[in-house]
Order: sequence, then C-alpha cells, then structure tokens
Amino acid sequence: MTRIVRTRAELRAALDRVERPVGVVPTMGWLHEGHRALMRQARAADATTVVTIFVNPRQFNVADDFMRYPRNEARDLDICTAEGVDLVFAPPASEVYPPGFDTVVSVGAVARPLEGAARPGHFDGVATVVAILFGLVRSDHAYFGQKDAQQVMVIRQMARDLAIPTEVIACPTVREPDGLALSSRNVHLTPAERAAAPVLHRALVAARTRWAAGERSADALREAMRATLAGEPLAEVDYVSVADAAMLTELDRVEGQALLSLAVRFGTTRLIDNESLGAEPAVG
Repeated sequence: MTRIVRTRAELRAALDRVERPVGVVPTMGWLHEGHRALMRQARAADATTVVTIFVNPRQFNVADDFMRYPRNEARDLDICTAEGVDLVFAPPASEVYPPGFDTVVSVGAVARPLEGAARPGHFDGVATVVAILFGLVRSDHAYFGQKDAQQVMVIRQMARDLAIPTEVIACPTVREPDGLALSSRNVHLTPAERAAAPVLHRALVAARTRWAAGERSADALREAMRATLAGEPLAEVDYVSVADAAMLTELDRVEGQALLSLAVRFGTTRLIDNESLGAEPAVG
C-alpha cells in the first residue's frame, strides 16, 4: 500500500521502518509513462521505492512557467499506487524551504552551457532542491530520465562534490510512437503543435544518421538538425548543440563521445531532447 507523507518529520519516521536499499524517483508531478519507467526500475533494484512530488519554484526563472506547470496530485497518487510505490513525499514549500532558508547549491562548468545559459538560475534551483531531497530521503539510488541529460550531469557532479552517497542512475528516454519524448509540458501543446513536435526527434535522427555515415564535422551535424527543424513552420529554435559528453563544451569535430541536444519552442511551450553519439556518455 502506498503511503503519502507531507512533512520532514513524517518522512523521517516512515523511512526509519523501511527495508533497504531505498530508491527515489524525484518528480514535479503530472506523472507519465516516463516516470512509470523510472518507478519500475527502482522497484526492480531496490527494496523500497520512494517518489517525491514537488513543483520546485526555485528552478523556474519565469514566474508564469511555474504557475502554468501542470498539477494533479490525485492522478499522480493513483499512478504511484498502481506502480507499487511504497512511499510518496509530497511536501508544501515550507517543508522543503523552511522559514529563514538561505542556501543555494551552485554547480560549476557543466551547469553553465545549454539549459544553464538559456535559463539562468535553473540549475541552482535544481541542485539545491535535489540536495535537500537526497538529504531527507537518504536513498541508495536515485532515478532520472535521460531526456534531461544535462540535469543528470549536474546532479551527479553535485552529489560527487558534496559527498552525497546516493548513486544517480539515468534511464532511457521514453517516447511516443512518433518519436516525441514524453514530458509533462507536452500537455500544453495545441493539436497543431503536438503534430509538429516530433520534428525534435527527427532532427536528432538526421544528425545521428550523418554521424553514422562517417560525418565528423560538428557544424555539419548542427546543420543537419537545423535543416530538419527549418522544415517545420511551428518550430522556433532556441539552440542546437553538438557537445563533448563529459563537460558539454561545443565541439568542432566529433572524435569520441558526444551529445546532440536541442531546445525548440512551439508557441508558449519549450521542449528539449537529446541523443548520444559514440559509446554511452557520462550521462548514460
């Protein structure tokens, strides 16, 4: 039976009685098949599975984006119950950031490009809340989706540097049949935007295909992505990237492991996606 707790004290008491190892799936709710896949991996590997549901205000650099983020706790709890989750931690903001809270966890170089540049302060918010959740849950493993590849890298760096023993595990991106990566933000797409959105994956596949055929110029791979995106009138490109898989610095040539990534807007909805090149990179 899935138990829900709201406070730090309730969480601590509940965790004192569970079997180890403990796996945690940190989420902001509006759960989908991608989250279900993370829960299943946690259940397969760990004696106790914990899901956290908290829409973290500190990782939104636009207030309207925070307000628009989809929420439906009753639906989320039904999904957790169906997946056999043992414990759900769904706190109010005051339990995550108590009165007087005045600390920011700021990760260095790997947090600066791509999403870090496009969304100033975003990864400070992510690293801070995940450090708090890791400290509260004291999990052995934490499960995140590969769709947010840079986020996984930032969290791994944070855990390593702060000597947090939780092992960060990245799980494969779950996609719709047409290739669109599952995301809670997909709910905001209009029917026309939803029909256009699979162009993200097609752009990544176009670049990967060029790479598989022997192309090693990073500019040529970026152009393959841009050319594909240009064919979709509703796609407004934020960035396309061909970066080193370890530090996300932009490459001139792809000689080893690399990460293709992009961010594209469809109306008011901004989507991201990525694809690995070469052997599995550090985020895999």
